[in-house]
Amino acid sequence: MAPPALRFLTCGSVDDGKSTLIGRLLYERSLICDDQLANLERDSKKFGTTGAAVDFALLVDGLEAEREQGITIDVAYRYFSTDKRSFIVADCPGHEQYTRNMATGASHCDLAVLLVDARKGLLAQTHRHANIVALLGVRHVVLAVNKMDLVDYDRAAFARIVAQFEAARAALNFLSVTPIPLSARHGDNVCRPSANMPWHDGPDLLGFLETVDVEDRAARPLRFPVQWVNRPDADFRGLAGTLASGCVAKGDEIVVAASGGRSRVARIVAMGGDLDRAEAPDSVTLVFADEIDASRGDLLCDPRHRPEVADQFAADLIWMSEEALYPGRSYLLKCGGNCLPASVTEIKYRLDVETQAQIAAKKLGLNEIGFCNLALSRPIAFDAYADNRVTGGFILIDRATHGVAAAGVIRFALRRAQNVHPQALSLDKARRAALKRQKPALLWFTGLSGAGKSTIANLVEVALARRGVHTALLDGDNVRHGLNKDLGFTEADRVENIRRVGEVAKLMLDAGLIVLCAFISPFAAERRMARELVARDEFVEIFIDTPLATCIARDPKGLYQKALAGQIKNFTGVDQAYERPEAADIVIGADCVEAQQAADRIVGWLDARGFLAPD
Repeated sequence: MAPPALRFLTCGSVDDGKSTLIGRLLYERSLICDDQLANLERDSKKFGTTGAAVDFALLVDGLEAEREQGITIDVAYRYFSTDKRSFIVADCPGHEQYTRNMATGASHCDLAVLLVDARKGLLAQTHRHANIVALLGVRHVVLAVNKMDLVDYDRAAFARIVAQFEAARAALNFLSVTPIPLSARHGDNVCRPSANMPWHDGPDLLGFLETVDVEDRAARPLRFPVQWVNRPDADFRGLAGTLASGCVAKGDEIVVAASGGRSRVARIVAMGGDLDRAEAPDSVTLVFADEIDASRGDLLCDPRHRPEVADQFAADLIWMSEEALYPGRSYLLKCGGNCLPASVTEIKYRLDVETQAQIAAKKLGLNEIGFCNLALSRPIAFDAYADNRVTGGFILIDRATHGVAAAGVIRFALRRAQNVHPQALSLDKARRAALKRQKPALLWFTGLSGAGKSTIANLVEVALARRGVHTALLDGDNVRHGLNKDLGFTEADRVENIRRVGEVAKLMLDAGLIVLCAFISPFAAERRMARELVARDEFVEIFIDTPLATCIARDPKGLYQKALAGQIKNFTGVDQAYERPEAADIVIGADCVEAQQAADRIVGWLDARGFLAPD
């Protein structure tokens, strides 16, 4: 019986020969069609970097930008087979700016061919890629020391690089590392042993790939993420998806991990008809003997081997956004069929990919790796990534741009909340508000320093008090004298400042109050976070749109003068940007010159929408 198909990737630093290696491998095995070879010879003259010789890198560098620059940008997949095995290879980019593409390729692979230029040795990007493939569950590595022809096939050069990698390997938990010296350009040790390196007594690359053992996902406990409910008519209802691991047979008992609902498999429906048994990675529809309450996002499993179910976990993150990660910001977490709000509650440390040192950090920047705690808006079922790469992996999505902000792998569930349960109270928010004859609201005043937020908010509260309205006013400066006196003005501290204020405001809202919050709150993400803490119709964003020049001219606290002189850092409007609201509920601009006029408009807006009881 032939071994299962091998999915592997080539990775490493820039210009280490990844694309050339794949091109040479396909050429050596006569897997390039005549017309492709003719095109390759033609393109080599136009884009090649090997003089008159064929440039095999062009075979997989398909984008024009890749050919013009001589680099790999996107992940290129190639499918090929030999008499012994079939292969899916991902050629991944080496540039640091395309690390997210490399991580995408690694997440689906069983083995990594990590290339190193024999002249340069291990570089920072080599270490970064080694850490990423380890993090993403790749347990077998070929350390391919390439360009040996450029160091005269020197055994000592090869041994030196192998020793360097062995020193760094301990923390990466690879099951196997197989060093192979080669020259991708000339074919040494690619598909057959090299006469130029008789001192190497190990395998050639292809020979190793044809025989290496990979994980059998079917041998692991059953995990069936439900992708959709298949209901073509009133007489048929099944749960469709792809087996992430394990196997299932007719008559097996199945449990829904989150709810605990149980039933037995009545049918296994596949493309060609019903099956008696299916195993990972088959795509099937399961029909049950009983009506079972499950839908997209649920995870079906064997009752004897159930996954974790929790709303908090610890995970490693590969940060992929140019916008830094700060704890407290809200993202969308996609794990299997689940997509729900989540936030990083704490960054435990940032990893130095070269030394493996764990460095204290308050933020993560582009391409950095960190170990973090996350909190979700509701519990989901998952496994540790080390146990199951499908149910233990996730991505974070930026809620503003909808771009992928991070790739994450779950380490373990956090139990801190399991012994803390919400206390049922006899009086709820609606009852408390009814006693006050008002509708609770969170009035969020935002704008530059000196815009007039606190002045206008104070006048609004006075006007509401005259109407008998019960209120509370949280002002930015006042809060920093008590609740948030431990926070500075870095971006991380400002995120935490607004997170705390939002939670306090929510408690006051539950008391039935109208809460006024006057904060610069320069970042749209934090204002959105505060909005999402409360009901949709309870949050009122009030943008005090005063021009920067006017604020500087007023400068009631002398802060702009100090900031412009460099005496205050991270000052909004000077050396830190203010993200203007795009759809504020109320905008106070040039048409409201007087603060009292602005306050009257806000009170009128609230009155018209039923927040206030009649006079």
